[in-house]
Amino acid sequence: MTITRTAVPEDAPQLLGLWAMLFDGDGPWRANAQEWFARTVDDPGTARFPVIEVDGVIVATAIGTLELGVPNPHCPRGRTVRLANVVTHPTHRARGYGTALVEDVVNWARSINADRVDLSATPEGEPIYTKTGFVHTSAPRMKLTL
Repeated sequence: MTITRTAVPEDAPQLLGLWAMLFDGDGPWRANAQEWFARTVDDPGTARFPVIEVDGVIVATAIGTLELGVPNPHCPRGRTVRLANVVTHPTHRARGYGTALVEDVVNWARSINADRVDLSATPEGEPIYTKTGFVHTSAPRMKLTL
């Protein structure tokens, strides 16, 4: 049986297992991610954690987090949702789970009056996002690792 639902605190071990697939395994990030998830999972105004469960096992998930910034012409209320960690276990891919999860986070973003949803796409995931209506922007992306 396939169920789409919102994650609960007890899902942390399974979610960390899926997230590890994105980041090539273990490391100090896991303890930080588990602590962050525990603090954030029960706050639907700040984050959204849809999961797809097949026969009691979580096989796909995504994360939407609200980022507050200065209102500007591209973000009139200063409310951006960051879509991240969209992942489906390899044995369950090509069943529409990624698209369903992206649509879930987009609908949540609308429900909390976000101005937009931003993401960083891998070439593998890009077709899901373009199908859902995401477009490339001209804004350059840079980062500084601390």
